[in-house]
Amino acid sequence: MNSIRLGAALFALLAMPAFAAETGNVIRADGIRIEPFRDAKKIATLSVGDKVQIVKKDGGWLLIKSSKGKGWVHMLNVRKGDMRKPSGNIGGLLGMASGRAGTGKIVATTGIRGLDEVELQSAKFNETELSLVESYAITRAEAQVFAAKGKLVAREFDYLPSPEVSTK
Repeated sequence: MNSIRLGAALFALLAMPAFAAETGNVIRADGIRIEPFRDAKKIATLSVGDKVQIVKKDGGWLLIKSSKGKGWVHMLNVRKGDMRKPSGNIGGLLGMASGRAGTGKIVATTGIRGLDEVELQSAKFNETELSLVESYAITRAEAQVFAAKGKLVAREFDYLPSPEVSTK
């Protein structure tokens, strides 16, 4: 019986896709920490523009290797890929998750950061990307078919009342 369990576990491990190491660049100075928590001990400091190899993702944290050391940095401080080439990939946005903020039981949700001044100034209209985004749109009827297949049920709810505003 134990050999069957061992075989199943080995099969599961072999069937899992290997994590493809990615590279990235530091976009905001950050400390390399020994654990993926804000209050974990810092072992080195990364500067803007430093190149890193991304080994693993855990919630809002990335395990990285760099010339300054190996450890954890907050994912919003690293841009995957080459800083000079936009990736055009929304996978990073969809892959965001929450993670522990510290060694306590507090959980923080990672948000999506906005564009910085340099990105806004260098922004250019891209008709191809706009067409791609628009291609994801579906009709109300298609959404209802999708919901029915997933056995989703529409529920009505009352909105919260507007807060009282003091005029004092």
